[in-house]
Amino acid sequence: MIERQVQASGGTIHARADGEAREDAPWIMLSNSLASDLRMWDGQVPLLTRRYRVLRYDTRGHGRSAVVPGGTGIPDLAADAVVVMDAFGIEACTFMGLSLGGMTALELALSHPQRIERLVCCDAFAETPAPAQAMWDERIAAVASGGMDAIVAGTVERWLSPTFRAAQPAATKKVAAMIRATPVAGYQACAAAIKTLALLPHLSRIACPTLFVVGEQDVGSTPAVMQAMAEKVPGARLAVVPGSGHLPNIDNAAGFEAAVAGFLGLD
Repeated sequence: MIERQVQASGGTIHARADGEAREDAPWIMLSNSLASDLRMWDGQVPLLTRRYRVLRYDTRGHGRSAVVPGGTGIPDLAADAVVVMDAFGIEACTFMGLSLGGMTALELALSHPQRIERLVCCDAFAETPAPAQAMWDERIAAVASGGMDAIVAGTVERWLSPTFRAAQPAATKKVAAMIRATPVAGYQACAAAIKTLALLPHLSRIACPTLFVVGEQDVGSTPAVMQAMAEKVPGARLAVVPGSGHLPNIDNAAGFEAAVAGFLGLD
């Protein structure tokens, strides 16, 4: 394992590589959701390191990465990912992102296509309609007045199914703690970036092999929303993870890993 603080525009990005001893192995890069950090992928590392060197990083304003002053856009998040790739000497890799990380993945495939060999976009959306923009304004205001505690309960309910929460209270508390630890300013900046998302008309330009993955019970990035996205990307397909909410890699880890294994050559 290697951990590194990578200097990017506006501050440092915390990154961690696992399985790096296999110098001939391909790279896969993982990007976290809003209000989480690279630990959200802990459960997938043992599977992924069977074939890949795994590079995770904390999105700016999250985890141990710096909160960047001023505005943030999805292109800025993609640029951060490229800087991290460069720091580890990666010319091109497989990229898997969830929620905000999935939006970053789409932007990377569009603006830096030479850097992405295969793409896994999980529980994301490609554009933010006006009603959803108002919702993000409400969440930004909520954390401004009440800190991250103001959104922890609602976020956990969206992310994890009732079945998981009942059966896995300790794991649920870890997820809640990860949300609570997110810097308010980092959350606000990235939530504001999501408000400006407008990638849907451009998805037909994505040329790399692409898999969309969604939790069956995701109420934000619904299966129908993601199916519409998959239909716009040439050759893409959609996998639905049974019984899971917005974080299927945690909510139904076995189902999630089964959904991605074939695409990632892990069968």
